[in-house]
Amino acid sequence: MTTVTTPTQIADPASAARTLLRLNTAYFQSKVLQSAVELGLFALLAEEPATAETVFGRLGVRARPGADFLDALVGLGLLERKDGRYSNKPEAAAFLVPDAPGYLGGSIAQHARRHYRSWASLTDVLRNEPAADSPPATAGGDPAKVQLDFHKDFENLDNVRRLMGHMDAFNTFVAHELGRCVDWSRHRTFLDVGGARGNVAAHLVRTHGHLRGGVFDLPAVRPLFDEHMAALGTASQVGFTAGDFFDDPLPESDVVILGHVLHDWPPAARERLLERVFAAVRPGGSVVVYDAMLTDERDDAVALLQSLNCSIMRDGGSEYTVAECRGYVERAGFRFESAERVESLTGDRVLIASKPS
Repeated sequence: MTTVTTPTQIADPASAARTLLRLNTAYFQSKVLQSAVELGLFALLAEEPATAETVFGRLGVRARPGADFLDALVGLGLLERKDGRYSNKPEAAAFLVPDAPGYLGGSIAQHARRHYRSWASLTDVLRNEPAADSPPATAGGDPAKVQLDFHKDFENLDNVRRLMGHMDAFNTFVAHELGRCVDWSRHRTFLDVGGARGNVAAHLVRTHGHLRGGVFDLPAVRPLFDEHMAALGTASQVGFTAGDFFDDPLPESDVVILGHVLHDWPPAARERLLERVFAAVRPGGSVVVYDAMLTDERDDAVALLQSLNCSIMRDGGSEYTVAECRGYVERAGFRFESAERVESLTGDRVLIASKPS
């Protein structure tokens, strides 16, 4: 027999219904933000406040939906409207204007281009049915397919540049936490595996002057790495090694960092990578893993949604618990030391394990 709950059995039925409807239409807000970034609205308003007519003319936006669009951004707290002119609120100026130190637009644009469309296939992914433009996921994930997908993603330099902007938006915040929660005084060198264009590595060598770092990533990243290190003034402190971390040797180092890497791969591939990392870490050194790891209780909605995102974007990808990560590193030969949640955009947890001397 089906149990039916009527609205009158809920303490505040109107509030409950509004909550569900807001959840159902939450993507309205996401798309308004994403379109504003894609159109270059925040960059335009960083020059000077502008009337709606100026915005429409400069960005090629139609007036009728455009007026609602601008005023919706005011209502969302991203723009300010005063005397008929629109300007960026401080939060938008800090995080949504290109070249601002905390710029998140690269990630927002990547979500608009790829993630938003991929999430439309969630029901198909849950049923293991093919989405409109992809084959069905295999049970447990296919590491060879994921590896091939990564190489395809890195074939086009413009695509790589967009991906780097997306990654930097997240790892910038984690970089500050790594400087705090790892005892870098014990080490002299580190290697950031899958370290993209060196954003984390640059922060670490600038914060801890005695460190020398390295980044290991696919060859297509090299031009963007060189460009970024030159801009930050860290080219002499951070080197780059090109390769595939499943096929090519990892340079020896005191510490190896795996940040937002393991969640892209099925469990067997994670363990294989950590075995290769163990061989690269010098005796007495450490491995540092960070991801939006799940709680054992599996009650952290932010991390669970991030895990779903990994499943949608990569065959066999997902987040994992701290206990599971501890198992990965210990089976590779490391000795677990600590795990803690840090301040980041995705609620990352940092796990540290050491290699016996």
